[in-house]
Amino acid sequence: MIRKTITDHRPTYVGVVFDAPGKTFRDDMYPEYKANRPPMPDDMRTQIEPLYALLDASGLPRLTVPGVEADDVIGTLAVQARAAKLTTIISTGDKDMTQLVGSRITLVNTMNDTVLDAEGVRHKFGVSPAQIIDYLTLIGDSVDNVPGVPKVGPKTAAKWLNEYGSLDAIIKNADAIKGKVGENLRDTIPRLPLSRQLVTIATDLTLDRGPKDLTPGPPQRDVLTELYTRLEFKTWLRELLADNSDVPSVATDVHPERGSLDEQQLADTMRRDYETVLTKTAFNKWLKRLRSADLFAFDTETTSLEYMSAELVGVSFAVTAGEAAYVPVGHDYPGAPSQLSKALVLDGLRALLEDASVPKLGHNLKYDRSILANDGITLSGIDYDTMLESYVLDSTATRHDMDSLALKYLGEKTTHFENVAGKGAKQLTFNHVPLEEAGPYAAEDADITLRLHHHLWPKLREERALLDLFQNIEIPLVPVLSRIERNGVQVDAAMLTKQSTKLSKRMHELEREAYEMAGQPFNMGSPKQIQVILFDKLGLPVLQKTPKGQPSTSESVLQELAEDYSLPRLILEHRGLSKLKSTYTDKLPQQINERTGRVHTSYHQAVAATGRLSSSDPNLQNIPIRSEEGRRIRQAFVAPPGYVLLAADYSQIELRIMAHLSRDEALCEGFSQGADIHRSTAAEVFELPLGEVNDEQRRAAKAINFGLIYGMSAFGLARQLGIERRAAQDYVERYFARYPGVKKFMDTTRTQARERGYVETVFGRRLYLPEINSRNVQRRQYAERTAINAPMQGTAADIIKRAMIAVDDWLVKSKVDARLIMQVHDELVLEVGEEVLADTTEQICGLMSSAAELSVPLVADTGQGPNWDEAH
Repeated sequence: MIRKTITDHRPTYVGVVFDAPGKTFRDDMYPEYKANRPPMPDDMRTQIEPLYALLDASGLPRLTVPGVEADDVIGTLAVQARAAKLTTIISTGDKDMTQLVGSRITLVNTMNDTVLDAEGVRHKFGVSPAQIIDYLTLIGDSVDNVPGVPKVGPKTAAKWLNEYGSLDAIIKNADAIKGKVGENLRDTIPRLPLSRQLVTIATDLTLDRGPKDLTPGPPQRDVLTELYTRLEFKTWLRELLADNSDVPSVATDVHPERGSLDEQQLADTMRRDYETVLTKTAFNKWLKRLRSADLFAFDTETTSLEYMSAELVGVSFAVTAGEAAYVPVGHDYPGAPSQLSKALVLDGLRALLEDASVPKLGHNLKYDRSILANDGITLSGIDYDTMLESYVLDSTATRHDMDSLALKYLGEKTTHFENVAGKGAKQLTFNHVPLEEAGPYAAEDADITLRLHHHLWPKLREERALLDLFQNIEIPLVPVLSRIERNGVQVDAAMLTKQSTKLSKRMHELEREAYEMAGQPFNMGSPKQIQVILFDKLGLPVLQKTPKGQPSTSESVLQELAEDYSLPRLILEHRGLSKLKSTYTDKLPQQINERTGRVHTSYHQAVAATGRLSSSDPNLQNIPIRSEEGRRIRQAFVAPPGYVLLAADYSQIELRIMAHLSRDEALCEGFSQGADIHRSTAAEVFELPLGEVNDEQRRAAKAINFGLIYGMSAFGLARQLGIERRAAQDYVERYFARYPGVKKFMDTTRTQARERGYVETVFGRRLYLPEINSRNVQRRQYAERTAINAPMQGTAADIIKRAMIAVDDWLVKSKVDARLIMQVHDELVLEVGEEVLADTTEQICGLMSSAAELSVPLVADTGQGPNWDEAH
């Protein structure tokens, strides 16, 4: 608010005023003053000192006067400023301050960009600024515990003041005011003078500073840099660094307990020795340095982020922090200087890049590996990746792109791609970026990567479990994922086109039905129009509101409404079909690579906090499996002639992990005996012999088993099963009575999470939970649910990654006619030659089942078929 006010109004003098701790003169006048106001929440109280530090470092004068309120200090300064013929802006949303409005004094509410001058006060409150004190006296203030006249609200107070002119005149004519409200007025006349004193802002204080003493001082850039970095005010930090041509002299880690930058790193931060290599002599000099280096950072620049079609434009590398080189090979804009040929540069680098004994460092090296593969080079020796180092250290601390990490850990504002290539439709591909801009930008990428590694690697080495996770799972997975991406999957474009037509037809049918129910046409993709139809026209109950106070039309709201009303059901179905059509049936045919004839997704290791992989372009994780439409999309993922799709899926892996972590005897015994765990749970919960459990009871038990893992409450379980909440609560209590180890594990996990601030998987992956001790109940409960689920979901993610590494290693070494083509949730999908299907299936099952040693068996179920749907 302060920054915006200063930006909008450009004041000559500024004062930021706070209440002083302790009592004020109003407490002496009326001991019950503000007696009903609750104490400041702890999570707000802790923000006061950092706020003071920010203001002081910004050079803004700060005032705190004991014995009075901030309003009184502001009022005195405003009146003094008016006497000095200064125009005054008071930035506040407090209605009490409107009594100060008048000549040269205006209120602004920066939160909603409203301005109150004298006319604005009259329009808003129905009285003039001069009448505000009397107005506040009449209505009182429940927040400050100032008594007013009972049953007199804003409208009555304004009416009386417009009729009689002032509070004194109202009191003189009190006998003329009829009814209960008149009686209340007469009863409260003795205490109205006190109320008037309490709401009157003092304007005659003796202050040690006047308005003209409030000149802002110069900002303390080093202190602001440290504060913005520690508090993660990233936009302000970028602005601060952008305003300064020199690199700031202080760069602080946001985790000071892990150590900040040492003197050498600070010196490296200030160094910028970048070279654009255009001659063989210079290139050979760098080759010699790379060959003799213990470690070097490597990066590619290309024409596109689409790894299968991108062309190499140049390579960059760094050996020493602050020193880097860019070797352009494909800048072809008019007037571009002569460059070394791509063939010469890649031939010079090939032996080095393909040598597994030479460690390489990069940021998201999976992409660079694929780019080099396009030119026949197999990048080996992928030992370090700063994206994954950051992700393993703390998956939730920040985004893991280079720009975010440089800002967070180095206090560096890096050059963004848009800075050299432009934005939007006019954005250049990198081959058209002039070398005088492209060279430093590309060299900086390698340099920043090296410096980030110097900062992150010591922290990773301090945590043995995290180091093992990085070296044994995340890094070995990089080439595996790269191979899967490049393998791609064959899709039947003609089948998808037919499916799009069917979806369109069904969507039109739904639209006709919906228009008939609504009594008019409307856009079923417009939340605003849906809101008008459902809540304004049809009068359906408003279950939730948006942050702006409008009735929500979110999916969860529509699902709840759909239990009782038909139109929300149609809207939900239409919304689901529209998403399938736009995301898959329309788009997948356009994503078929012209050269390979296959679709190539991108897998992301450093996105999901729990360690799960995600995918994009296309997102394979979100294709529904239970709906008929989703299965039809999976039917379009096909095997080429002579091959079969093999799908291997872990059976109930998260429940098995729960059994392992909780060591619950009944749960472990059920899995060890190969029992149907949902039927076993049903027998326990419903107190039935196993053979008497019916399908409905098994379904309820399955909901309980998985619901508890995800922190589902008895209320949520009742809604899912369509039963009374009391019955659902009874199910939960009986479940925990039969599986006491599960209850103990959950309670222990919550306690440990509160103490440590994080939870761990079986393999040591950490998920930090900053809200686990929040005073906000909803945030704390969400963090507690996450604490229960994350060890299971994270361990499942680690296990499927270990399985992928093992399966890939076997495929590479055996040279069997099979290839991994997809990973979705707990499932691996392979394309297998028909002749080797039986042996491959046996091998895959064995490798997946042995990917981890748990106290219960790991089981992988397999299926085969000509398409993904039949194989699953």
